[in-house]
Amino acid sequence: MKPWLPAALDYVESWLEFQRRHHRQPGCAVAIASGNDIALEAAFGKADLATGEDLTPRHGFRIASHSKSFTAAGILRLAEAGRLRLDDEVGAHVQGLHPEIAAATLTQLLSNSAGLVRDGTDAGQFFDRRPYRRRDELLADLAVPPVYPAAQRLKYSNHGFALLGLLIEALTGEAYPDWIAREVVAPAGLRETQPDIGLWTGPMARGHSGTQPLGRRVVIPADNPGNAMTSAAGFVATAADVARYFAQLSPRAGNSILSPLSRREMTRRLWPDSESSLGRHYGLGTISGGEGDWQWVGHSGGFQGFITRTVILPEQDLTVSVLTNAIDGLAHPWLDGVVHILRTFSEHGPASPATQGWAGRWWTIWGAGDLVPVEDKVLCANPALPMPFLDAPEIEIEAPDRGRITRASAFNSPGEPARLVRNGTGRITSIWLGGGQAVTEEALQAEMLERYGGSGS
Repeated sequence: MKPWLPAALDYVESWLEFQRRHHRQPGCAVAIASGNDIALEAAFGKADLATGEDLTPRHGFRIASHSKSFTAAGILRLAEAGRLRLDDEVGAHVQGLHPEIAAATLTQLLSNSAGLVRDGTDAGQFFDRRPYRRRDELLADLAVPPVYPAAQRLKYSNHGFALLGLLIEALTGEAYPDWIAREVVAPAGLRETQPDIGLWTGPMARGHSGTQPLGRRVVIPADNPGNAMTSAAGFVATAADVARYFAQLSPRAGNSILSPLSRREMTRRLWPDSESSLGRHYGLGTISGGEGDWQWVGHSGGFQGFITRTVILPEQDLTVSVLTNAIDGLAHPWLDGVVHILRTFSEHGPASPATQGWAGRWWTIWGAGDLVPVEDKVLCANPALPMPFLDAPEIEIEAPDRGRITRASAFNSPGEPARLVRNGTGRITSIWLGGGQAVTEEALQAEMLERYGGSGS
């Protein structure tokens, strides 16, 4: 494990729980793998707001389009076994398709470049208005022409990955959930992953709506069977199992269910999302982005009541999975924030004996601020920000309880002193940054109640 990683993981956990409270989200689970080992797994908030059940790391989530990365691995395992080729036309294995769709190759389907309709003519399954497509309904949708010719552009398609599920069934003679569980899930060593909700036996997080238009959240059961869409969106798993699985897809992984060649092909950037400003690309059942040593590859998912995202950071040998159980869940910015935290600690290192005593969260009426010690300084982070170390002021330590703000925006307090205040037992009770005093959360609560009472709503 990298020497800076334990300190980074501690702050990731503290920051995510603050973010969940700050944004009044129901729940969040996180797992981070270092190599193939889980270095952090944690859960915050509630699995079910209606019952008050606490969320734990053992709760399953609907991980939705993460399912595509499992299906892609299944196709690549069949290719490694010589049972198909990635340049096969799908119509050679599945009957009843429109001729243009039948001519699409497996690579085009896996890379979302076959031009297929995203969700058919009625995508009501994603709005809880209808069940997920059955086989006959899926084939009826695939009997009409594609939206674009193959290999013209990236066009995300749940129907395309559902078609790959039909291909696996046609080739193996088995139901997709049975085959993928035996040939992908089990060999990957996953004990908290199932291809569809009906197979899940552990505790389950419930989905939740946003706060609007009702002015409050309601529970979304999210117990919809995936039916013929299982290979595109059906999977259920814990955060730790998702991280454990994706860690094996890294081209640098020491242990994997796929060969290094298959992993390189799966995670290679094939098609840019050229009409988006996010800099994303699609590979074979994977999404990628980022630059330099912090490039990432992984997938995300949106199921009614759940937003989830996972990335591998190959150059760092780290994998991060963030799962949320609300339809407005912040898995995307939170995962970006986790990577930002990891990157900050990788640049600055862990706390030294001179700085380690400065750690803590301190409050004023303006909100919370974190003192985060690193190797040769203390960073002043804002846990309410999606990137907590953005423009963070820096304190250089001059004595055990005294320092100076040596780097800060002109609108902060550059050049001014920083100090810790202790009580008679030596416990830190408040801090001063320039002329501003910050106190503990409990002290600020008491101060605000004394000053303002119980007014407001």
